[in-house]
Amino acid sequence: MPLPADLLRRPIAHRALHDRSAGRPENSPAAIRAAVEAGYAIEIDVQGTSDGQAVVFHDEWMERLTEATGFVKDYTAAELGQIALRHSTDTIPTLPQVLDIVAGRVPLLIEIKDQTDRMAETDGRLEAAVARDLQGYTGPVAVMSFNPHAVANMARLAPNIPRGITTAAYDYEGWAPLSPERCDELREIADYDRVGASFISHEAADLARPRVAALKAKGAAILTWTIKSAKDEAKAREIADNVTFEGYLAQHPA
Repeated sequence: MPLPADLLRRPIAHRALHDRSAGRPENSPAAIRAAVEAGYAIEIDVQGTSDGQAVVFHDEWMERLTEATGFVKDYTAAELGQIALRHSTDTIPTLPQVLDIVAGRVPLLIEIKDQTDRMAETDGRLEAAVARDLQGYTGPVAVMSFNPHAVANMARLAPNIPRGITTAAYDYEGWAPLSPERCDELREIADYDRVGASFISHEAADLARPRVAALKAKGAAILTWTIKSAKDEAKAREIADNVTFEGYLAQHPA
């Protein structure tokens, strides 16, 4: 399934249009509403809960983004819905709550966070929750993950939803606890055809990699993360079809 056209046209707000100083933490309802009002596409992250739900939250652990402690996976969705995000009165939303906010008005790009710490086979619970939540959603949407096994699960569970692989340079030091061998495998994006991907979202500093050019020549859409200035955006667009941005306001296409 190809990406929705609007995910190639509208710049994509990374973790929504967040700004802590304005009371809009990353992935918060306030940041999502701000992105919708500004007309940007939105990238969000989902983690799994102890009761098999998908919540919109980036980290595996609670401490950076909330006053709570421990792992997201050890809380229920209802419990997380009572926990305020730092610098905000917003609490951690479920994926259905975010879908209700967006309501198809702008495109949504959902990153399924790796649940294994090794980019290994998953138990499929988070992917099943995402597929279930997207049933009946009519807005433009796509899913992706660094973990190719999660993308393969989405191909099985929700074959009509466009899917891609989030990709990177996979330098060994920066990707511990992944083994060097696993980094080498992931760096080559060898699973692209196996999972039926139609796009990648690639690390901006590594866009010149020959494998990216080869995939683009075969028809893959190329997104990139994370762009933090207009200058960097202009450079990235020499290769990428669209950018995921934060920290400035990307220009809408004329």
